[in-house]
Amino acid sequence: MPEFLLINEPDSIVSELTKFNLVGIDTEFMREKTFFAELCLVQISTGEHIYCVDPLTANSMGACWRQLMESTWVVHSARQDIEVVYQSAKRMPTEIFDTQIAAGLLGYAPQLGYAGLVSELFDVEIAKTHTRADWSRRPLSDAVLEYAAEDVEYLLPAFDILTERLDKQGRLTWAREDSAQLLSPNLYDADPLLAIDRLKGARNLRGDRRAVATHLAAWREKEALRTNRPRQWIVKDNTLIEMAHARPSSTDELNQIEGLTAGLIRRSGESILAAITAALSDEIDYCPPLPPDESQKSLLKSMQKLVAECASELELAAETVASKRELNSIIASGGMQSKVLSGWRREVIGDRLLGLM
Repeated sequence: MPEFLLINEPDSIVSELTKFNLVGIDTEFMREKTFFAELCLVQISTGEHIYCVDPLTANSMGACWRQLMESTWVVHSARQDIEVVYQSAKRMPTEIFDTQIAAGLLGYAPQLGYAGLVSELFDVEIAKTHTRADWSRRPLSDAVLEYAAEDVEYLLPAFDILTERLDKQGRLTWAREDSAQLLSPNLYDADPLLAIDRLKGARNLRGDRRAVATHLAAWREKEALRTNRPRQWIVKDNTLIEMAHARPSSTDELNQIEGLTAGLIRRSGESILAAITAALSDEIDYCPPLPPDESQKSLLKSMQKLVAECASELELAAETVASKRELNSIIASGGMQSKVLSGWRREVIGDRLLGLM
């Protein structure tokens, strides 16, 4: 392993980072008690050194972030790392290369973990001994830091192997396209109006009940964002569903809802009742997504068969080419929305799927 260093003052390594256009990046974070993930450690591999940067003790990460954003990041399963960086730094790198995506395009399992990739490429077994470490605790032990450093140790060597193999197969641009999709802010910006999609039990609600559930889910999302607390700490899903059925119109009726504490009603009762009132006066027709009819089910089966044949020809997993969710998206939108209908997928399978429409 290259020498790894714990960095409490990120500005001290900025001049060193200017020498590298390609860096391996991983993050450690905690999110059990907050809505937004708390960034606790940033591991940076330059090939020569591994820096474990501590944002919790740093005076500022600004200069370090600015320099890092100018480099291409090599990350494994990048979505959560990009999310926590975006929330912390309010910006994203201009380019990333996701080694999990790259491996999938070479025929490895679509969700191959970092340890699995290292085993496949380097025949090295990584011990996952600190997966449940409390990354917010200080000081971090040497064993925990070594574990964190190991998570970036093989990223740059893996990049070299994967890009060479992808280039030989004409798929390097595929990996870059798919990696770039993870840099869309839409993936990480919480939209309260879409919170209903995460509300367990709301799937089959209709009419006023769904309208109330939609407005209450949006209210809870805004509260979670404002207070930086987990959604379930604000109000549990089953309590929101009960309110959607009961549609309380007074504080007394709120007190009859199991799961609503006196303190919550005192603090937020008026805003809850206002959300319910707004929902009942809303003229939007709130309907759950319709289940597929027989023709759509038949179309999905035909699409899945075509995808399976294409994936077999490419020696890839069908999920890598086009997931069932993406196929349903094509059907639901009438062929207007899906990543399968752009980039390399459009060429290898998208037009043929549209032909089935």
